[in-house]
Amino acid sequence: MAKVLLPLLVLFAGVASPVASSPEAASAASKLDSIRSGRAEPGSTVVFSAREINAFAAARLPMYIPRGLRNARLELGNGSATGTALVDFVQVRQSAGQPTNWFLAKLIEGERPVRVTTSIQSAHGRATVYLQRVEISGVAVSGSALDFLIDNFLRPIFPEICVNQPFPLLDNIERIEVRPNGARALIRSQSPKPAAAAPPASSARRSP
Repeated sequence: MAKVLLPLLVLFAGVASPVASSPEAASAASKLDSIRSGRAEPGSTVVFSAREINAFAAARLPMYIPRGLRNARLELGNGSATGTALVDFVQVRQSAGQPTNWFLAKLIEGERPVRVTTSIQSAHGRATVYLQRVEISGVAVSGSALDFLIDNFLRPIFPEICVNQPFPLLDNIERIEVRPNGARALIRSQSPKPAAAAPPASSARRSP
């Protein structure tokens, strides 16, 4: 589950860019740098293809989770995203320097297929990722069991993670639009310059 939406959050929530490991990752990094540096034209739209997003994430994820996660993939829809991966939860905790007691380790040891389905809303410089469904080995996880996984396996690695809560985008992004072929970052229109202050009124002349 380790921040399955990392491809989108990495791109638009302001975390550092990875070293590009493919042309697609390099392209995504270049577009992201243009947004961060303010070179993106105000009012323009910067498009990240699904291939670029997945390549960017492939370069970035090992920096967060060096062990316990592989074959991570993000499939986009209209305002939605579904992440899949093979996850070894014990190794994920170990890579974050978190010990796991023997009993819990026996319950969760081994690699398991994980699937997370979300919807995404964005406006006014913020975005919210809503969890729709989480499956581990094909079994839906919800309620207190899901809260346990988030608190014990996700937050130790990503303490800033926001689930079902709005998070800020980069300062100059108005909103993101998620579509099956990629994500679009809409850059804020240039703010109008404040009107120049009116010169002070001249003092009234005194009568002679």
